[in-house]
Amino acid sequence: MAEKQIFERLKQAVLDMDAEGATAAAKDALAKKVDPLSCIDEGLSKAMEIISDKFDKAEIYVPQIILSAEAFTAAVDVLAPHVEGGHSAKGRVIVHTVEGDIHDIGKNIFKILLQANGFEVFDLGRDVSVSDVVDVAVEKKVDIITGSALMTTTMPSQREIVNELKDRGIRKKFKCVFGGAPTTQEWVDQIGGDGWADNASAGVSVVRELMSS
Repeated sequence: MAEKQIFERLKQAVLDMDAEGATAAAKDALAKKVDPLSCIDEGLSKAMEIISDKFDKAEIYVPQIILSAEAFTAAVDVLAPHVEGGHSAKGRVIVHTVEGDIHDIGKNIFKILLQANGFEVFDLGRDVSVSDVVDVAVEKKVDIITGSALMTTTMPSQREIVNELKDRGIRKKFKCVFGGAPTTQEWVDQIGGDGWADNASAGVSVVRELMSS
């Protein structure tokens, strides 16, 4: 019972965007010897799934996501050092806005949701060259490369990422997920990508599915 109460406290603190409450609940969990990894998975991550769903339904907006993510991170910072073997990320992901494109609001939201769901994220920013994306993917040994294009004129950069990976003979080492307002599932299938999402929340779901496949 005490375990479930701790999970609920952690979950509620994130939903309430209460970083101090999340930190206190995490410390209490350690004092009561509740498994820290379970606290992350069953309390904190469950809350962020709800936050993601609410954002998808336009019930909350970017400021609330940021505050919830801060509460999530505050609690994880307390718990992670006590996870046996360390708290490993669920996967390593590159996020960026493709070459020639300077729009990054959607990319930034996507990054926050990925981090809140336990992924290690490398944010390369906006207007990133294809070669730089692939170089970082290799250097950081990421699992998934994601890239957003918000204009039809920059969509070809997504195809060029796939082509660059093929040219270097490393296409099979990485999954590629693309999105952005003008993109479609058909487009991503056409260029040889592995996943497509039309919004940040859906993008997280696609990344999780690819990591579990």
